[in-house]
Amino acid sequence: MALPAQDERTVPAVVLQDLDRQPLEQTLDGMRALLDQHGHVVVVCSPAVPDGVRRRLHTVRSLLESDRIALFRPELPPLGIAVLARQLRQLASCDLGPGVLASAGRLLTHYVHCGAVLNSVTRLDRVPVGLKAHAKSWVPGSQFGVIAHPEPQLVRIGPEAVLAGPDFATWMLVARGQLQSDWVTTTLAPAWRVLGLREAALPAESAAWWGTGRLVEFCTYLPELSVLYQLVTSVRQSVCHWCGIDVIGDRCVFCSATPPGPDRPVQHSHASLGEP
Repeated sequence: MALPAQDERTVPAVVLQDLDRQPLEQTLDGMRALLDQHGHVVVVCSPAVPDGVRRRLHTVRSLLESDRIALFRPELPPLGIAVLARQLRQLASCDLGPGVLASAGRLLTHYVHCGAVLNSVTRLDRVPVGLKAHAKSWVPGSQFGVIAHPEPQLVRIGPEAVLAGPDFATWMLVARGQLQSDWVTTTLAPAWRVLGLREAALPAESAAWWGTGRLVEFCTYLPELSVLYQLVTSVRQSVCHWCGIDVIGDRCVFCSATPPGPDRPVQHSHASLGEP
């Protein structure tokens, strides 16, 4: 999940390994050290990780009684989450406050397109799959192009197969599993007019997320730090009324507070005003 740096300014990632297997005290000590060193910590976590990892993260945050730990679990496939985490590492080198940086993750999810080529959709439960597609997946040699985000799409790969992609300039990252297919690089990438293409190792959670290890996962993204910075800083910032940090969006990702509702005038009845 920790992709290589995009440029020389990209902040290194800290990988929290074996959270559900190591002693709790070890996890607490590690998180305390990160907070002491950096002040705030943004944990980017895949929904495909074991439930034990998720519970351990919430336990650590609760025991430390810290509003300086943000837990971010975007509903993206693993490669998309890896791309998003790297974008946040890029932005961490800029003059953004911790609340704005952590909030930027939700904003940037709108600019990634995530999908995969699969040999079967019989165990794909994170993208709507019709009975017709399920039946076709039993045909030997069938392959499917699937988009999970931003809008679900599914096609059986053939000469007429088309997947709608981004309407802005992007790069594409490809991670190959145990499926022999060049459709992404020879057909989809040119159709989407990507500016460049790179390859990465397949994330460990990908097989569980897509329901098969025979896949080629892909994700398009905005690679330039200047573009990412402009996107984030163009959004209106506000101050969290609970913990006082600057944020973007309608919820603080550190303390989970939402803006208080507007004060509504009290409407009095005639009886309460003493009128006949």
